[in-house]
Amino acid sequence: MTGKFLASWIDTFKEHLEAEKGYSPHTIRCYQHDLAEFQEIMSASARSGEGAKDTALDHISSLEIRSYLAALYRKRNGKRTIARKLSAVRSLFRYLVKHGVIQSSPADAVSTPKQNRSIPVWLPVDDMFRLLDALKGDSLLTLRNRAIFETIYSCGLRVSEAAGLDVEDVDTSERLVRVRGKGNKERVIPIGKVSLEAVGRYRMALENQAPTAEKAGGPLFLNRNGGRLTTRSMARILERVSSRCGIPIPVSPHALRHSFATHMLDAGADLKVVQEMLGHQSLSTTQQYTHVSISRLMETYDKAHPRKE
Repeated sequence: MTGKFLASWIDTFKEHLEAEKGYSPHTIRCYQHDLAEFQEIMSASARSGEGAKDTALDHISSLEIRSYLAALYRKRNGKRTIARKLSAVRSLFRYLVKHGVIQSSPADAVSTPKQNRSIPVWLPVDDMFRLLDALKGDSLLTLRNRAIFETIYSCGLRVSEAAGLDVEDVDTSERLVRVRGKGNKERVIPIGKVSLEAVGRYRMALENQAPTAEKAGGPLFLNRNGGRLTTRSMARILERVSSRCGIPIPVSPHALRHSFATHMLDAGADLKVVQEMLGHQSLSTTQQYTHVSISRLMETYDKAHPRKE
């Protein structure tokens, strides 16, 4: 019996996410970090109150959770971050209700902070091409870096999906890539010829340099030591490249994914098709990219509508 104390159930919930939900290690670390912070603030609140409450689940009410959100605001967390942290707390308490540990969730009575709608960072086509064309040269690392960012832009991948690609995930004959997305869900999406050629040049250079390396399997993109290249390393490499070629805004791997979606929709791609390629569960998530197509929309309207004037 785990008892009815918060810390022990956070550990049990983490095991549930690993074993039953199949969440990625990165997602589980985020849950663990957010819930550990929640437990710490709840403990501090208990110690400061009269009677020195502990972090028993029965003592955590919606009022305590609102106090937790207030503490996050005082720490200068943004609304998006606070919403994410509250979502982790909600998930924990819903798990506890489902397993009969508590009767109802105190988090369900707490409203999510209203979000300011933000426009995703994306690059115009010319800047996107300038960034990729800056990766010129025949060194193994240059070939690898171009292959990485050509693939992310070509397929609209999350950086974690690009880092998780294995050699066998790329079907060169059919020009398809098998991607493992959030929740370990798989999808198969097209890959452009330019990207496929960049991957081919990189893998050929790799095999020439290390002929004893595995050719049929293993990670697609390798670090200097022959291991899987991390998402953090990919982000650092892209930051250096974008800075070198004079792009005036910070460029992350996710900006390449945003650029893919933006350019596809701006060229007339169907919203549902782009949703499928991005691996979005909700169409509303994909619709955030449609803002950039307003100029094209107005142009079409002016040409087609009989009462435009």
